[in-house]
Amino acid sequence: MNDFERRIERFLGQGLYCRGIDILQANLGLRCNQQCRHCHLMASPDRAETMDWPIMESILAAVGKISCKLVDLTGGAPELNHYFVDFINALSKAGLRVQVRTNLTVLLEPGMDDMPAFFRANRVQLVGSLPCYLEENVSAQRGKGIYENSIEAVRRLNAAGYGREEGLALDLVYNPGGAFLPPRQTSLEADYKRELRARFGLEFNRLLTITNMPLGRFRRILRRENQEQEYLELLKDSFNPATLDSLMCRRQISVGWDGSLYDCDFNLALGCAVNHGAPNHIRSFEPELLKTRRIVTGDHCFGCTAGAGSSCGGALL
Repeated sequence: MNDFERRIERFLGQGLYCRGIDILQANLGLRCNQQCRHCHLMASPDRAETMDWPIMESILAAVGKISCKLVDLTGGAPELNHYFVDFINALSKAGLRVQVRTNLTVLLEPGMDDMPAFFRANRVQLVGSLPCYLEENVSAQRGKGIYENSIEAVRRLNAAGYGREEGLALDLVYNPGGAFLPPRQTSLEADYKRELRARFGLEFNRLLTITNMPLGRFRRILRRENQEQEYLELLKDSFNPATLDSLMCRRQISVGWDGSLYDCDFNLALGCAVNHGAPNHIRSFEPELLKTRRIVTGDHCFGCTAGAGSSCGGALL
């Protein structure tokens, strides 16, 4: 039993269990046109891991067995997957709601000019990563020139109706620039909307604040700066039991690029597949076992329960 399970046992009397699968998240690969400091998956232009079509077909078969409310596509940059367009077309044809997590700048890459119109035609929900509304903070976390390209990408999405028209949701994501927790989501959202509208005339729907996990590239930075233990203690000291009911792993399952099943994208980064007797690959998808599975936890789970909580959908409280 790890420290996280010992902590939650005081409140739940047992381990953490799934309550159903409302969201299936699929990681389409680790290739990305960026190489961000906070990336828990260490995605980069040099990564070759990618989901192939047979795995996508298995996902289509799996979601047909469950009352899944949303298929959430992530990466890397999911748009760089060779079958990205075909997969969305197939999901849409099956009547499924689709969400894409985009780093925004990939939409300026060669061959991506028509992507906003494609998203619009398929009513795809978008979650775009913009870790700050200030250029210097984005540049420090993601590299020189990323801020300008991100702003241009949001401008193009606005022109396609995203963030402006009903049913064309564009949410943005904030990640802290260092070893600290996100500020209050509602207050920061107001700041983002005011600044982006005043400076660039840009619009979006919601801001999602996501805590940096002590994994991947961010963990390397913490170790290099001798902050890993201090950050872990911050997460543990900020544990909030009120977040436990809303943890994303309790209503979600993640599919890795190779078809392996995980309780969340952070467990995917660690290679900790679904366990405790539940099937761990999409080809052996068993809804009843997976909807009630015991969740694999670790000390990184304190990141999702710290303060107002954190999930792929932003703050929990």
